[in-house]
Amino acid sequence: MQRLSSSQLGSEFIDWPVYMRCALDLAVTVINTSPNPRVGCVIVKAGGIVGKGWHVSPGKDHAEIMALKSAGEDAKSSTVFVSLEPCSHIGRTGPCCDALIAAGISRLVIAGIDPNPEISGLGIKKIESAGIEVFYLEDSEAAARKINVGYFKRRETGLPYVRCKLAASIDGRTALSNGVSKWITSAEARADVQLYRAQSSAIITGVETVLSDNPSMNVRFDELNLTAEAKQQNLSLNSIQPLRVILDSNLRTPGTAKILHVDGGIRIYVAKKTIDQELVESKELPDNVELVFAEEESQRVNLHFVLESLALNCECNEVFVEAGPALSAAFLEAGLIDELIVYIAPKLLGSDAKPLFEIAGLQSMSESRNFAVKDLDKVGDDIRVCLIPQK
Repeated sequence: MQRLSSSQLGSEFIDWPVYMRCALDLAVTVINTSPNPRVGCVIVKAGGIVGKGWHVSPGKDHAEIMALKSAGEDAKSSTVFVSLEPCSHIGRTGPCCDALIAAGISRLVIAGIDPNPEISGLGIKKIESAGIEVFYLEDSEAAARKINVGYFKRRETGLPYVRCKLAASIDGRTALSNGVSKWITSAEARADVQLYRAQSSAIITGVETVLSDNPSMNVRFDELNLTAEAKQQNLSLNSIQPLRVILDSNLRTPGTAKILHVDGGIRIYVAKKTIDQELVESKELPDNVELVFAEEESQRVNLHFVLESLALNCECNEVFVEAGPALSAAFLEAGLIDELIVYIAPKLLGSDAKPLFEIAGLQSMSESRNFAVKDLDKVGDDIRVCLIPQK
């Protein structure tokens, strides 16, 4: 495999970054392909694109297969640009490497190596063993990882990528002192949240939120389709509801809670030493609810255990935390949040209203928690700030 940077691209390869950019753009055509990565593919011959493809959902054609079908006979002696190393193993579908070899392609250009141990580097070796040249565009690697930030994190660390969403007034308050929080943010901001939910493998909340707000915590696809970002990207939706996860140490979630009665799976994590079978039976929980007895930490559910479990047992790439100030603070203090999504509404709620996080007071500025601003946008009348916690 030859690794190439933009400075090493001669006249013969001058258009390669353009074709790879096209493959990367195709990769994000579908908002969520979990547990698989999002992948795009472009097939080029005689200076023009003859085939395009992208992965739609697990069990469906991978990007390379869709592109090969699109190209037909033109795939022979072509150059294939794919945003991630082709698979070489039999999973829900057959190996893409075999299909590329059978099609008689001349060259393969990739933007990233698949971190899946069943694939990592093996796809490249298989392609090269068939006499096909393989090139790695180093300058496209960051974009390839960004598209699949959760997939890479799960494969490399055993944990999903964690986003925590918060909504607050300009004085940093999330609800009135009496608990009322509907609505702090605009309808546009609430619709924007649906996009984050839709791209997540799981949505995590706490029992306090279930008891106080009785939310459904599902993706409202009718609202999501109205968002400007969805329209701009022409996103395709699988209409699959993310797994909903409730952290409930003592199983206080009532069997009538809305979150238990919408499409999709439910996991309730409880502290293993605090629940008896009689209590479980008394709840009359729906059949789609799975109780998971988690490791206990100070009589509470161990958050690290929860994330490991979601990655290992549910193959969750990205999870979205929508919880109250106590649970959000617990994730933050445990160092488990990768990205904060904060919607700031242009209103004041007063000093007795509830804060963003329930964290202990600090004595000096050196103790403060710092964040890097990743992104900042206006959504309706609100401001959306994406923040990365600094270690």
